[in-house]
Formats: sequence, structure tokens, C-alpha cells
Amino acid sequence: MIPISTIRTETERVKKGLKKKNFPNLELIDEIIQLDNQKRQQQTNRDELQKQLNDLSRQIGTLIKEKKNIEAEKLKNDTFFLKQEIQEKESILKDLENRINEILILLPNVPHESVPDGYSSQDNIIVKGGGELPKLDCKAKPHWELAEDYDLIDFALGAKITGTGFPVYKSWGAKLERALIQFFLDKAWDHGYVEIWPPILVNEASAFATGQLPDKDGQMYYINLDELYIIPTAEVPITNIYRDTIIAEDDLPIKNVAYTPCFRREAGSYGKDVRGLNRLHQFDKIEIVQIAHPDKSYQILEEMVCYVESLVQALELPYRIVKLCGGDLSFTSALTYDFEVFSAAQKRWLEVSSVSNFENFQANRMKLRIKTNMGKTILAHTLNGSALALPRILAALLENNQTPNGIKIPKILVKYMGIEMINKFGSI
Repeated sequence: MIPISTIRTETERVKKGLKKKNFPNLELIDEIIQLDNQKRQQQTNRDELQKQLNDLSRQIGTLIKEKKNIEAEKLKNDTFFLKQEIQEKESILKDLENRINEILILLPNVPHESVPDGYSSQDNIIVKGGGELPKLDCKAKPHWELAEDYDLIDFALGAKITGTGFPVYKSWGAKLERALIQFFLDKAWDHGYVEIWPPILVNEASAFATGQLPDKDGQMYYINLDELYIIPTAEVPITNIYRDTIIAEDDLPIKNVAYTPCFRREAGSYGKDVRGLNRLHQFDKIEIVQIAHPDKSYQILEEMVCYVESLVQALELPYRIVKLCGGDLSFTSALTYDFEVFSAAQKRWLEVSSVSNFENFQANRMKLRIKTNMGKTILAHTLNGSALALPRILAALLENNQTPNGIKIPKILVKYMGIEMINKFGSI
């Protein structure tokens, strides 16, 4: 949530930024300022009335001590009307605050000045790439066919048990999934991330604090009876660890990592882009989260991007790093870099990670603050990134590493798998 102070003091920057995100209702910014002016005036009037009431109360106390009860009673009548006026002002203040908050929660985060203009993923900018595109023969298969040939993943069985988008990993497919999870967690540990094993159900306050509500309400699974949401990403429970807290500046940055299954309804998804592992309702993901000082958050963002790059490099996958344009940024993000890996059999790039700086947008919602060494209290900056999301990583690994003799295991995963090749007769 954009701080009201930012809207007041940087009005044009906020409007320009929201326009870059293609937000259609810029008039809401002026409405907020107008409502806040009214609120301030009502607060001033209310405080003045309260001062008058306090003065009368002291006078009444003095008169009673002096046994001037008649005069005291007259003043008591005056206090009755003052109290009524104060209640009316407080009711107006509450209505104004509610209206301001109703508008604030509709406003997306203001993008960083470096975010390029644009309306969709077609306008994103490729900032870096690496690795060599694999050369497969004409008989190369997409991962959903390889998964069936090698009995690694059963999409039909998942549909039978639950529904489309809930695959069943089997045998070496299950072990490869687990190997990736352990590799990503080990790397994060080595880079100073403290592991968290959070709940995968969160309450409404947690979903609101990180910006999933109300923006992504329709994309989350909801358990009506318990009024709980199933997480779309570990970002939600991890970041909410620090909701309503004040962190000492010397304790920053805070670095956490977690593995969780993630759940997304993905309403409206269809076609070739959702085949196999391309788009699932349940999937595994490793998430890294940092809580940072505002002065250092963009340096930390670059460090997180470099870290995720090291993961895809270790897996020997061709990749590219993409800076998202304003129209493709999420509701909560100020700046996001996406990582894409090349899927050789599908001949397309697959998004496997988003690394984002939310600045103080989430922190303002969740009242996450920093106590600086100068004694000042300021809002923290929050950042997170997929490190990594597994389905499309697994898809690319299967497709890019297929050979006439089987599916080659990347060197970095051999110690986790205990094999160098998956073939149709088991493993070697």
C-alpha cells in the first residue's frame, strides 16, 4: 500500500508511475488528497473541541472543590453538547479514514524509475542471457511424452485423483523433483539464507499484508469453513513472520528461504501453454525473501538476481534475464526481473523465476518497520524471488538432456540422484 505521505509529497511521481502500470483511475490520487485534507481539518476541529472539553472539565473540578455546585452544573451542560460534537467529528473521521483505505488498497505499487514503458510481456527488455541452446534431432520429444516414456510423471493419474493440473511424480521423476528441492535449499543455506518451514495455509490478514488480497482473490484456493487461504507462494507466510514488528537496523538484512508446495487456480488458462508441467494448480517452489533497509534494497535486488542466475548456470540450462515493463509488473512490485530457460523440444522460453523489490508497499500494509541507529522509525523494504520454481525447470531438464540412450542428469544433481542417466530400463 502506498504511504499517504508519499502520495501527498510526490503526487506527480505517483501518478506517472501508476500510468506506467496502465492503472486506469488516476483521479483516485486527487480524491485521496482531497479526503486526507478533509480528514486533517476534521482532526483539527476535533482536537480543538477536545481541548475545550478538557478545559471545562478542569473548571468543573475547581468549582466543585470550591463548593460552587450551581456554576459547576451549568458547565456540565456545556460539556454534554461538546461531547456530542466530538462524537460527530469522530464519526466523520472514521468515515473519511475508511474511504481513504478503500481507495488505497486499490492502488498498485509505484514502479521504479528504471522500469520500461509497455503494456505486456512483448514489451519486456532482455538484459542478459547465457548458456548454449541445445541441438536436438527431429525425433526429440516434449517433456510430457518423455515423462510417459520413462514413467516419471503421470498426468492422467493426477487428473483422476484430483483434477487437471495436479500431476503425480513417480520413481525417478519423484527423485529428480526431490533432488532439485534439496539442491536449491543447500545453495540458499550456503549463501546465508535461514531456512523456514512455514504453514501452507494463511489467514486473510496475511494474504492482505503481502498484496494477494484483494488483487489475487480469484486466483487463490479458499477454505470457506475455516476462512483460510492455501498459499500461492511461500512469500506470503515468510514475509508475514515480520508483520507488526520493529526490526533493529543492525539486524538487517534478514534472509529467509523456504520450500513449499504452492497452489494457484490459474483461472482462464488454456491451450498449448498449459500442457504438461507448463502451468499447474499445484507445484513445488523454493522462495527466498529478504527484509532490507530502504537505502540498500536495490543493491540487494541485484545480489538476488546474481544468486538466481548461479542456480540456472549450475543446472547447465540456457537462460535469459528479462526486466518487466510497467504493464507486466505485478500489483505489488516496484521492479521485477524474470528468469526464463529455453525448452528445446517446445522451442520456447519458459519463465522459472521472478525476483522483485516491493520497496515499502508490503511493509506499509503489514506495519513492518525498522528502528534506525539514529532512533528514527521507518518502513522496511521487502524483496523476494523464486529460487527456483520447479515444474518448468524439470520440463527444460528433461527436454534439453534427452539422448538416444536416456535422459542425462546435470552434473550438479548426480550426487543427489545417485545416477548419471535415466533410461527406460531403470538407471545407470
